[in-house]
Amino acid sequence: MAQRLVQPSAYMALSSKIDGPGVCGMDHPFKVAAFSNGEVGLKSKVTLACPIIPRIDTWLEEIVKPAAVMYFGVPVVDLKAGSYSCRPRNNQRGAKLSEHSFGNALDVMAFVLADGREIPVEKGWKGNPAEQDFLREAFVGACRYFTTVLAPGSDAYHYNHIHIDLARHDPRGDRRICKPIIKFTPRIDPERSRELLQSANAQGDLPSADLEQDMPEESATAGYGMEAPMGAPMAAPVVSAPVAPPAQRYSGASAPDVYTPPPPPGYGGYSPQQTYAPPRPMRPSAGQPLVLNGHASY
Repeated sequence: MAQRLVQPSAYMALSSKIDGPGVCGMDHPFKVAAFSNGEVGLKSKVTLACPIIPRIDTWLEEIVKPAAVMYFGVPVVDLKAGSYSCRPRNNQRGAKLSEHSFGNALDVMAFVLADGREIPVEKGWKGNPAEQDFLREAFVGACRYFTTVLAPGSDAYHYNHIHIDLARHDPRGDRRICKPIIKFTPRIDPERSRELLQSANAQGDLPSADLEQDMPEESATAGYGMEAPMGAPMAAPVVSAPVAPPAQRYSGASAPDVYTPPPPPGYGGYSPQQTYAPPRPMRPSAGQPLVLNGHASY
């Protein structure tokens, strides 16, 4: 709040301190009706503590919104999500308290597009190619901004949502958890996302997106990288050549597929045959490029 990264607005109302039960609660809870300065709404309001709100905004601006335009041709306008709940991890008796208990986590169950389509995490994770790739862009992109990211395949408790939080997993705050491991080449460069959106809006064309698949189920128990000090380059995902041909452009008559026109000028550097280059450092509000490891469920 002192840095003005979070301020009360028409979309975020500062509420009274939540104190308990037990150690649950937060000093400065916000009731959030929309993120991204009102551009991405919520089907129901969520209660969050200050630190995670600007991270969510940055993730939506730099990853989720451009990914929706890339794969569907329309922006994301709503999220179906859950937040504050004083409970143990995965509602398992005796487990550590979830980050939801401190307003430090968000569960995203679905993304709603401007044309009314809904991309549910549970069905879309293994849905049509466009849905699969969009959700993987959102998942892999989230690993840049949050210390914990869990998606379908990470464990039995996250089959229907993407969990993101800012938990501290070691004393220095270096350790990150991002699961499951997947074979996917991100096509969204966060530092050029605005350029992508501007070019797409100006030309009416979208960059191509080729299809890739998950790692085999037996690999889903592994982490998404390796442990290293904060700020080290992100470990490259396991990547191979595309395993399916490009789909045809969505015409609205059947299930949406992936767009295949050439990329806008200046945005043609990504190719499915390339390995994922370590990202450049994020600006302070967006966190740092991260290296991931570990096992957890939240």
